[in-house]
Amino acid sequence: MPKPEILDPQGQAIVSALPTLGVAGVTSVRQGKRFELDVDGDEAVAIERARDLADRLLANPVIEDFQVRLDVGPREAGGP
Repeated sequence: MPKPEILDPQGQAIVSALPTLGVAGVTSVRQGKRFELDVDGDEAVAIERARDLADRLLANPVIEDFQVRLDVGPREAGGP
């Protein structure tokens, strides 16, 4: 997500368009991006590896904040 102090023209365009769609009461929108990673290893290792990837490759830490979240769900069919 863009840091709060960074102008977000996409979010501003979205919030401006909402009334034309009949949506009221939304005063702010921040638009960002999301990556989903499948990472091998235990939870602590997976979180650290994802955080490192986000910091070094996936996000621009100068203008963006990022958040790493672990979502443990059922494995896909055919997985170990």
